[in-house]
Amino acid sequence: MPLLGAHMSIAGGYYKAVEAAAALQMDVVQLFTKNNNQWKAKPLAQSEIDDFQAALKATGIKYPVAHDSYLINLASPDDALWQKSLDAFVIELERAEALGLLGVVMHPGSFVDSTEAAGLARIVAALDEAHRRTAGFQTLTLLETTAGQGSNLGHRFEHIAQIADSVAASERVGVCVDTCHIFAAGYPLIEAAEYKATMQEFDRLVGIERIKAFHLNDSVRELGSRVDRHAKIGAGKLGLEPFRHLLNDRRFAKVPMYLETPKEDDERDDLDAINMATLRALVKKRKT
Repeated sequence: MPLLGAHMSIAGGYYKAVEAAAALQMDVVQLFTKNNNQWKAKPLAQSEIDDFQAALKATGIKYPVAHDSYLINLASPDDALWQKSLDAFVIELERAEALGLLGVVMHPGSFVDSTEAAGLARIVAALDEAHRRTAGFQTLTLLETTAGQGSNLGHRFEHIAQIADSVAASERVGVCVDTCHIFAAGYPLIEAAEYKATMQEFDRLVGIERIKAFHLNDSVRELGSRVDRHAKIGAGKLGLEPFRHLLNDRRFAKVPMYLETPKEDDERDDLDAINMATLRALVKKRKT
């Protein structure tokens, strides 16, 4: 069976996210290590780390990952914001390492009023400095594929490849592929042949082995819209087939997959359970 989970709230403690994931029979969990809309965060207490690790051990939840703050922009042409983003990303890595997380999922960044080339160079420079300041860390930097809204980078596989290949400590960089994002960016996934071709293109440019995580999201908008709006699994423009292809792709049997579907509607209390059941029903039973 694929390793399935979701982004869970840390309200009440980091261990609460693990317990909530376990209650829904998830295998993996994603969380924020701090308020994602604030720059500052109080230092982690050893008790918080211990409780989190104890919850992982007690529940069997594996591959915990963090998503970094939405404020961070490592591609920014503004020197002050770039430096603030770099410092904040270092803190994200430090907190993730202390908690023992697999990686920190991050949006590569937005070049704003500069150029794609300049933005990509800024990202590489920032990651090189962040990795120098966190030498010896096990936590990975996970570049997330994006939808490409505005001047956001990461919506082309070429962007991801350039960043991953250019950083000095390339062994510390992996990729988180978001199904909604790559579809909105223009990569087709619905027909089996389309899914195969998109994955072949990713492998050619980036390398399938770099994929360390997936975000499982349906898309409100159509192929190539470059609009990042997540939908409930099966209720968007992707439908169920792309998830069927992905969940039954043996290459990704051990790669953690995290739901990030919206929870603001009437089903918010049990939407994760609904989506999990939908996904698990797509997994074909294999002969032993």
